Amino acid sequence: MRQSTQGLGRASAAWLARAAAIAVLVSSAGVQAKDAFGTSQAGRAAAAAQSVAQSREVHLAELPAQAQATHRLIFKGGPFPYSKDGSVFSNRERQLPRHARGYWREYTVITPGSRDRGARRIVCGGVPPTRPEACYYTDDHYANFRRIADSHAGHE
Repeated sequence: MRQSTQGLGRASAAWLARAAAIAVLVSSAGVQAKDAFGTSQAGRAAAAAQSVAQSREVHLAELPAQAQATHRLIFKGGPFPYSKDGSVFSNRERQLPRHARGYWREYTVITPGSRDRGARRIVCGGVPPTRPEACYYTDDHYANFRRIADSHAGHE
């Protein structure tokens, strides 16, 4: 029994050594690819965020009535129910496409029964704010965004 346990130990050690060697090769190949294309990890993350944000779309008519009302107010320039509406959204998590500070602005979508602003928001980007180039909806306080596909419908 002792001999078979030692054999298993040697086999495990050999397997771990091979796995470590493969990990080093994969890691160094990734660094070479990164350098060859000039793409940093942050750049890849931003591109992935843009791709994810654009791939999840929702039509304005599919949003809750309160979100549709907020969207109309954005294009009218207000008045908004909360003083923080229209404030700059910093996009720290980089879930939306990257732009200069001040491009993205956030607006509260009223949540019935909530005693505070709730978790629902519309974030729009563009200048001027009443003519946004793109708008995104989140119902979970910025954890996930869906691009409003027909954001300009009826506002042209």
